[in-house]
Amino acid sequence: MSRTTLDERLSRALTAFLRQEVQAPASAVTDFLDMVIEDARGSQSESLLADLDRMRGASVQLNAFVKSLIEDTASDRRSDESLDAFHRRLRHDLRTPLNAIKGYSELLLEDMEAAGEHPLRTDLAKLKASADQLIGQVDAMAALAQQELAEPADAAHRAQQLDLLADVLRTVQPLPAAGAARAALHASRILIVDDNAANRDVLERRLAREGHQIVSATNGAAALELATTAELDLILLDLIMPEMSGFEVLRRLKAAEHTSDIPVIVISALDELDSVVRCIEAGAEDYLTKPFNPTLLRARIGASLEKKWLRDREKKFVAELEREKERSETLLLNILPQSIVNRMRNGELVIADRIAEATILFCDLVGFTTLSQDLTVDRTIDFLGKTFAAFDRLVAELEVEKIKTIGDAYMVAAGVPEPQSDHAERIAALAPRMLDAVAAVAEATALDLQARIGVHTGPITAGVIGTHKFVYDVWGDTVNTASRMESHSLPGRIQISAATRAALGDGFQLERRGVIEVKGKGMMETYFLNGR
Repeated sequence: MSRTTLDERLSRALTAFLRQEVQAPASAVTDFLDMVIEDARGSQSESLLADLDRMRGASVQLNAFVKSLIEDTASDRRSDESLDAFHRRLRHDLRTPLNAIKGYSELLLEDMEAAGEHPLRTDLAKLKASADQLIGQVDAMAALAQQELAEPADAAHRAQQLDLLADVLRTVQPLPAAGAARAALHASRILIVDDNAANRDVLERRLAREGHQIVSATNGAAALELATTAELDLILLDLIMPEMSGFEVLRRLKAAEHTSDIPVIVISALDELDSVVRCIEAGAEDYLTKPFNPTLLRARIGASLEKKWLRDREKKFVAELEREKERSETLLLNILPQSIVNRMRNGELVIADRIAEATILFCDLVGFTTLSQDLTVDRTIDFLGKTFAAFDRLVAELEVEKIKTIGDAYMVAAGVPEPQSDHAERIAALAPRMLDAVAAVAEATALDLQARIGVHTGPITAGVIGTHKFVYDVWGDTVNTASRMESHSLPGRIQISAATRAALGDGFQLERRGVIEVKGKGMMETYFLNGR
């Protein structure tokens, strides 16, 4: 880095020092003086007001001078003035109002000492201390610009401060050339809202050079319509516009769900703090005053767009997570009933329920095992897939529970996991429709197949078994008996037990089949169900 460039950047760094070490304390002095003046009026200390007003005038002068230096330091330094001479003059101009504040404080304190205790004495002492501190800060700042100092210790201190500034300057690299900056930005769709044609034209040309796609609006109503209909990445919004102010446009944008996430940078000639704060509170991403610095505008636009892209990525990621959650939920509900899933999520580790009465159905495809030996794998899977898919639809319609498939057998339970008073009726309505579904698929696939069904009603145990590839299953004599009903049934018929007949009542057409032997239960009377 050349010496000239370093001097220029050092001058900017010293201005930053001025802003940090002088501006904030100087503003605090003015605020504190306002409170002291108010207290003086309230405590009937009108004799102090003249000197306090002079002190406040000096503090206002100091703040105005500091602000002018920060906003336009380069124009304050004359072209033939060295950096050292400039800072000596700067020290003089800054110390003048500070010396006035300090001097009046000392005079008032001396008067108070002669008169005894005074309620404002402590506050005036704090003001004097603040003025002394500020004078020290100004002297320290001016010392940074001196080329030679008499005392070696001062020279060492100055060298240390300059080394610190140089380290900062080396860390904060100079901005890249305009072309490099343009290449670093992503092209985006930006809406410019300004009733001034010249302002729009300047912004449009500048941003078009950056590679952005520009849309413009001359008033608030047009801006709101464009924001609703166009896909926008950013809005640059003027504040002072006829008919509808920029603040109202901002408020409506942030209130609407479709446009609330579009970042808005307000660009306005208003630089009052109230306007800035209200716009930020209303949802503006940033606030720039006119005339704006093009480099700063580019940086603010880049930062706003970067945040929007990050938000968009986050929303996309969250949406994908939601889709994955829905897919997982659907898969889980294909394995377990909803109530069982809820109980497991609530921390139940072992789920085993004793159901006082439920109805179990088994359906088997007669002769399918033999027939499948002559079928291709594709045809076998096609037939089973179509048949069981039809069964699944019927089970969902009648709100009963599919338990599992075992080869070409299909098992259903009604009255689990939640009790159903009409469990037998539901199974009795399901069974004939399952026979019809098999007949329809057989006709469509040209296969000579029929189903037989067995049904039994009684107590069962139901629950979840296993920790891997777990299933919801049912056990007990009722399950075994239902399986026996199916194996002793006939093709195209629905065989039910006497217990199921009793549960159904008189609303169904039944045909007495006879008796069968059930292991552990002896002989059992059975019936064919012919429908309602």
